[in-house]
Amino acid sequence: MVDGELRTMVLDSMEKGFLDNIIDMFKHDEGLYPLIIDMIRDERIRVRLGATALVEELARVRQKALVELIPSLALLLRDPNPTVRGDSASLLGIIRHRDALPYLLDAERDTNSAVREMVRESIQEIEGAG
Repeated sequence: MVDGELRTMVLDSMEKGFLDNIIDMFKHDEGLYPLIIDMIRDERIRVRLGATALVEELARVRQKALVELIPSLALLLRDPNPTVRGDSASLLGIIRHRDALPYLLDAERDTNSAVREMVRESIQEIEGAG
């Protein structure tokens, strides 16, 4: 579990554009990975965009550790905010692991067309990786 002070520091640093520093932190401490969930739920667009860039890099070098986040990201597919649902679907596609498919297939019926489109793209990413 990540304490509140560290969470605030990491998310604020992401907003300020310190992505490279955050990537280095996450590469060296997998205990920080749950903060990705907080980043996706953050109202600041730079934090959410940074989370996507972070996961893209981690998927390249630490995909196995990211797989453990799939159930938590899947819960966000039911968030009331369609932006959070779409971003979660996107991250599941970036992780490109088959464990995410049941959650994404269930989310194909989302009420928001943009979310449905992101879900479809993520399914294609994962199926293409297999």
